[in-house]
Amino acid sequence: MNRAFPTSLAGPALLSAIGDQARPLTGAPGDHDELVDRIGDARVVLFGEATHGTHEFYRQRAIVTKRLIEEKGFTAVAVEADWPDAYRVNRWVHGADDDADAERALAGFERFPTWMWRNADVLDFVGWLRAHNERAERPAGFYGLDLYSLYRSIEAVIGYLDEIDPPAAGRARQRYSCFERFEESQSYGYAAAAGLSPSCRRGVLEQLLELRAAGQGYLRRDGIAAEDEQFYAEENARLVVDAEEYYRTMFSGPVSSWNLRDSHMASTLERLLGHLDRPGKTRAVVWAHNSHVGDARRTSMGRRGEHNVGQLARQRYGLGAQLIGFTTFEGTVSAASTWDAPVERKRVRPALPGSYEALLHDVQIPSFWLPLRDGGSAAAALYDPRLERAIGVIYRPDTELASHYFEARLPEQFDAVVHIDRTRAVEPLERTAEWQRAEPPETYPTAL
Repeated sequence: MNRAFPTSLAGPALLSAIGDQARPLTGAPGDHDELVDRIGDARVVLFGEATHGTHEFYRQRAIVTKRLIEEKGFTAVAVEADWPDAYRVNRWVHGADDDADAERALAGFERFPTWMWRNADVLDFVGWLRAHNERAERPAGFYGLDLYSLYRSIEAVIGYLDEIDPPAAGRARQRYSCFERFEESQSYGYAAAAGLSPSCRRGVLEQLLELRAAGQGYLRRDGIAAEDEQFYAEENARLVVDAEEYYRTMFSGPVSSWNLRDSHMASTLERLLGHLDRPGKTRAVVWAHNSHVGDARRTSMGRRGEHNVGQLARQRYGLGAQLIGFTTFEGTVSAASTWDAPVERKRVRPALPGSYEALLHDVQIPSFWLPLRDGGSAAAALYDPRLERAIGVIYRPDTELASHYFEARLPEQFDAVVHIDRTRAVEPLERTAEWQRAEPPETYPTAL
């Protein structure tokens, strides 16, 4: 998207231009009316988050998503989560009796970071979705886009075939047995990339092709009611193919593995929409991190050769894709200190001077959203490249600049941005001792 903005403003004029266009979020029922109207006939709406552990980001996304489902006919919520884990939730919100309640339906999210989806805000949302579907003419589903679930997806493919075609299940076990010597996906990836073990590539491709070829026969035999289960199984088989490649390439460089992951998520979204397009076109909401949702071409990611879901959605759907980012200045966040470590409630330091977050803080409106797509004074004011903060599942405040900032042009990265100046940590369903204890305030031990 090529846009021409006038030269950016500076000082008080800059803050005034942003403040004039800011739409305050006060908690009133009509806070999001204009945002919902601007979404209009969009095919996909991608909601970001500046962290993976902020209550207000989950809360605001849920509020607008509910309205899009009820008022605009959206029927799919696709999230940055593993396909089989999210599909367990999907079954529950459609009234399946596999799980007794929403918390049990979320129990499939066992892989680090569990708090991303096993938290109080997601629990409330999926409970609402189940209640909505009980009265809706066209129910809405909950789906995962990510590819980390290699072993769980293998189990799902074999389990599906055990039910409908035991000989095919035997062939699948034989092909997937290539992974059995490894306790985790990363171990396989390292061994295969280093030439210490044969690649499992050929077997997983053969399995996907066989499952696809047999699919029509399964459907003719079992009827239309089996169509969703066949699609679910094929997506798991496809995920195994992509995950196998992902884990091999993650040891050859970050760009190739990042691009594989985001390409997988974007193509999963596209296939999901195609599968659900009956009758009429399905409209989907996506929940993922800002780094996946904002157009990578308008950030330093793009200069490194990385692409992401937001960029691919714009290229695929044009103006039918709306990208909405979320930012915060300070507060607390649920995050870990290292990979696979317990979740902690960590203090988010005030944003660095000169960053977009610091600039939006200086507008002095506690919570607001800002339209960017149509240009105007706010987009012009924000056009100059600035630092933007990104906190994932790990937060390292001691290396804040190096670990959590990248350069971006916000008005081209997103179509709108939601800024909540002070935020609090999302509440995990399982509160660790580290989360309960939390970090001491910056002024400890004087408390001044």
